Amino acid sequence: MATRQTRAGARRAMVLAHALDTDRHAPGRAALAAGDVLADQAQVLVDAIEALPGTVDPVVVDRAQTRLLALAADHDAAALRVLGRRILDVVAPEVADAEEARQLEAEEAHADATTRFTMTDDGQGRCHGRFTLPSAVGQMLRKQLLALAAPKHRVAHGFGSYDATHPVPTALRLGLALAEWVETYPDRHLPTSGGVSATVVVTMTLETLQGGLSAATLDTGGRVSAGEARRLACEAGIVPAVLDGESRVLDLGRTRRLHDKSQRLAMALRDGGCTADGCDMPPGLCHAHHDVPWSRGGPTTLDNGRLLCHRHHRLAHDQRYTTSHTQTGKVAFHRRE
Repeated sequence: MATRQTRAGARRAMVLAHALDTDRHAPGRAALAAGDVLADQAQVLVDAIEALPGTVDPVVVDRAQTRLLALAADHDAAALRVLGRRILDVVAPEVADAEEARQLEAEEAHADATTRFTMTDDGQGRCHGRFTLPSAVGQMLRKQLLALAAPKHRVAHGFGSYDATHPVPTALRLGLALAEWVETYPDRHLPTSGGVSATVVVTMTLETLQGGLSAATLDTGGRVSAGEARRLACEAGIVPAVLDGESRVLDLGRTRRLHDKSQRLAMALRDGGCTADGCDMPPGLCHAHHDVPWSRGGPTTLDNGRLLCHRHHRLAHDQRYTTSHTQTGKVAFHRRE
């Protein structure tokens, strides 16, 4: 170990000596010979000057060296290295601004050219993907998902009551937020192809819509459970295509099945968030749910509607659970025996 460290130190010394032997670093060489700087400070001087863009005028380079040598009198190598990274801001701010702009433009052009998104379905109910986005877009996406996953008035936790001993991992909360973002994206903002919007169509039988167990089909070719199909049929971003026993279309997403904006606002004021017992999910992360299902004649009214978060809305359409109403107007979910 000691031998390797000695050899590495010798190599660094040789590289430094070679650099100081050039005209570009003559001021640093003279300062080291005079004892004005130590060897590690001289290395920092060399690194800082070499890091300057090749387009910088020699006069600016000289000013940078002079300034760094002056700073070396009061700063050790570690502090000097930090100062050296921004030396252009001190000796030639106009050059630093232009260089930063050039670097940022180059980075942004490269980011645009290398933007990618890939996604595959594993055939087991999950999709896996990878993406590469420009930094600004990535930061915007993260901020949007954090707003969905953890509004400022909520302590970071998952669905239901807060439990400090079992916090929900951030990756899971962000994943659920992404699913929420996709499901609730306004279809009016999506482009059309051949006169048809990019909204997903869920095809199911009337029996499935009314509580049956038969799976439903997405127009993308995928299959979803009956409970998931009924939940998706409640969402504005999904069009339910309901068929009778002879595969004739009985209904194709009548808008009266959806609560309008005024009703949603009224529910938000009335319910204050998810109405599942023990859940404090805020209104902005909740769906409008029909107490008496729309498929069974339930009206799309304020009295027949309530807010449920993503998780509890799934339970409301899951045949494995029953519901009961508490004295406070909340809904409790119970797994069937």
